[in-house]
Amino acid sequence: MNSLDQAEDLKAFERRLTEYIACLQPATGRWRMILIVVSVCTATGAWNWLIDPETQKVSFLTSLWNHPFFTISCITLIGLFFAGIHKRVVAPSISPMSNGFGRIYVL
Repeated sequence: MNSLDQAEDLKAFERRLTEYIACLQPATGRWRMILIVVSVCTATGAWNWLIDPETQKVSFLTSLWNHPFFTISCITLIGLFFAGIHKRVVAPSISPMSNGFGRIYVL
């Protein structure tokens, strides 16, 4: 395989990788919005949980029972991470690397 064929194969690979990453963009945007909303809900619930004076006076489980918004938000956030939301959110971050991929190897 000569250098010209290798360059063409690399360019075809780069085009296909770019197309694939472009297809991931809409789904990634939705997952990012879900992650942002659940994170803000968890942070808001945590703030309310921490500033509640009753939290220091009762047991941990009772304080969680008294703050269902925080508890549900936290369980949802943990569930999303176990479901792999962190992989879905950062999937297109390979795009900058793929843009420079052809420039590095094609001389």
